[in-house]
This record gives sequence, C-alpha cells and structure tokens, in this order.
Amino acid sequence: MLGALSNILKITELRQKIVFTLAMFLVFRAGAHIPVPGVNASVIEQLFTSGNLFGLLDLFSGGALSKFSIFAMSITPYINASIIMQLLTVVVPKFEQWGKEGMEGRKKITQITRYGTVVLGFIQAIGMAFGLKQAIINPSIGSIFLIALTLTAGTTFLMWLGEQITEKGIGNGISLIIFAGIVSRLPDGLHVIYQYLTAGSISWFNVLFFLIIAVAMIVFVIAIQQGQRKIPVQYAKRVVGRKMYGGHSTHIPLKVNQAGVIPIIFASSVLMFPVTIAQFIDIPWVKTLAGWFAWGTPLQTSLYALLILFFTYFYTAVTMNISDMADNMKKYGGFIPGLRPGKPTADYLDRVMTRITLAGAVFLALIAILPNFVAAATNIQGVYFGGTALLIVVGVALDTMKQIESLVLARHYQGFMK
Repeated sequence: MLGALSNILKITELRQKIVFTLAMFLVFRAGAHIPVPGVNASVIEQLFTSGNLFGLLDLFSGGALSKFSIFAMSITPYINASIIMQLLTVVVPKFEQWGKEGMEGRKKITQITRYGTVVLGFIQAIGMAFGLKQAIINPSIGSIFLIALTLTAGTTFLMWLGEQITEKGIGNGISLIIFAGIVSRLPDGLHVIYQYLTAGSISWFNVLFFLIIAVAMIVFVIAIQQGQRKIPVQYAKRVVGRKMYGGHSTHIPLKVNQAGVIPIIFASSVLMFPVTIAQFIDIPWVKTLAGWFAWGTPLQTSLYALLILFFTYFYTAVTMNISDMADNMKKYGGFIPGLRPGKPTADYLDRVMTRITLAGAVFLALIAILPNFVAAATNIQGVYFGGTALLIVVGVALDTMKQIESLVLARHYQGFMK
C-alpha cells in the first residue's frame, strides 16, 4: 500500500490534481458553516428528525442544511437538472441530436443544464424560504428574496466548484462534493455511538455487531456495483480499399445496477413528500396520514421497496436504448454468435437486461431498507448507514480509484489497485 502511494506522489501532475481536489473540499466545508443572513438556525435544527426529506437532504449537504448555511441546498438542484436533461434527451429530438454530436453537443447540453440548475435552485430556495418562514427573524418579502438569492448563489458556486474539480482535480467533481458531504457526517455518527456507550445504552457487542454488518454491506455493494453480464460480440471482416477491417471479438458489458442510485432518490422523494408537507399543516387527519408514511413503518418500508423496483426498471428503460444498440452492431458488422442481427439481437438483449435489472432492483431495495433492520438489531439509533449514502460513497470511491489507477499506469508505474 505504501509503495502504491509513493507511486502516486512521484507523478507531479497527479499530485497537483489531488492537492487541488483536497483544497476544494476545504472550501466546501468552510462554506457549509457560513450562515444565511436573517435566519434563526436553532429553529431549523428542530425540524431535522429521522424520516423527513430535510434529514436526507442534510445528509447530502454534509450538515449545511441543518445549519442553514449558504450551501444548504447542496448540489441537489444540479442533480435534478441533470436527471431532467437526461430524460429529455430521450424524448426531445433536438437534445437527442446534440447527444450524438460528440463533444460539441455535450457542451450545449451542459450549458442548458447549468441554466436549469439556477432556475430550479431559485424555485427550491423560494419554497424553502416560505416553508421555513417561522425561522426567519424578519419574514418580509425582501428577506425571503434575499435568502432565496443567497441559497441559489451557494448552489451555483458549488456547481462551479464541482466543474473545477472535474477539470483540474481528480474524479467527477459533482460526485466528489456529495461524497465529501456524506463522509463529513462520519465523526458525528461516531460521537453518537460513543455517547451511547458512555450512557450504557449499548454494549461493545452491539458496536462490534454494527461494524460486522457495515463491512458486509460495503463488500456486498462493491460486488454488485462491479457486477456485469458480458455479451460476446463478433465483428465480421470487411474489405475497404486495400485494407481489411473487423474480424475481432469483443463484448457488451451490461451492468447489474445500471440505474445507480437514482431509483432510491426518486422513491425517497415520493414517500417523504407527504411527511414533510404535513409538518406545515396543523390538521389531525393529515398528521395521522403522515404517521402512516413515517420512516420505518411497515407501510413506508413496503412502498419504499416497491417504488425502488418500479423506478429501477423505469430509469433503465429510459436511459438504455436497446434498439439503437442492436442497430449500431448491425451497422458496423457486429453480431452475437447464434443470433441474427437486428430484431432478434434486440429481443435477446432486452430479455437479458430485464433479468439482470431484476437482480439490481432487488439489491437496491435491500440496501435501502436494511438500515431499519440494522438499527433494530444493534440498538444504535440516529446513525444512518446504508441506502443512498452507502451507494454514493462506494461508487464515487471506486470511480476515483479507477481514474487514479489509469493515470498511474499511463506513467508506467505499478497500479494503485491490485
């Protein structure tokens, strides 16, 4: 391990990229402690109980939302804008054309995504300011507009920060900002466990059991995230002029978890919406209805798992165009051994993708609901481990290590991962 780290430090370019990324993390963490003017932060903190949408967003923002800092919205509007653009690319012909134009087309899509981030961020900031009116010291229209403007500026700055990390640092900047926010909550979780131990609420056996489950979940997530079905593809030989092309074998990697963490985010947002809205409505039957959807109840857990299954298939179907994949193979003389090009190939790929997507959907559902059972089995409450956070942390860590690995190998050093 020390030898691998020394290989990294020997490469000046890679060393500078890592230092730049760490410096941007410091800027992000510093901004998470700068409060929005005109807000009583103590009132905000009372809303952050487990089971509402604010608690999930606070996890992504690294605690910035519970402090109601300038980075309170984190990078969530950018994620929403990116998902919307990804879905629109499938249904809007112009966006679909841009997606096929290579680098120039992606630049246009990125630019629209930035504008969409600002618009969605401002709408979300206005909604947050009105929804948290009781926490505003002087709840006038001017104060609400100033708070919304500050929150939007914070999100826009984080978007710029993420793009700078992607360009000058190591890894995907947006993902790394979310990663840094989630990891920054780790000391708080350890402090909660320490308080439980000192108070005698749990024993060292509970802590050891929790650590064993945590390690097993991480190994399980890595195995599924890296899992893929390789479909063999053979390319026929073609003679163009005096040169011969093709005649080689390759494969199509179909990932088990093609949808990533998106289904969990969608399902969480849908189920947490009634609970969050009910906090601002003082009607008995609304409170009762919201209680049915409270985090960890049997109804909420069952619906959560079913929605994750649905959104996994939905998002995979939207983002993966099996017909285009089969047509491109036919266009360049490729075929799956034993199958005719065209529709038979598309049907086969669709059948395989449906089967492995089921495994990915069940995996996501298990990872999402497992924290409820972990808390019950270990008696450690208030320490969130699993679901969206675990998938993001493991996925970002794997992608970043792969990028470091490629940079190290490009300089003829021994790889970082073995």
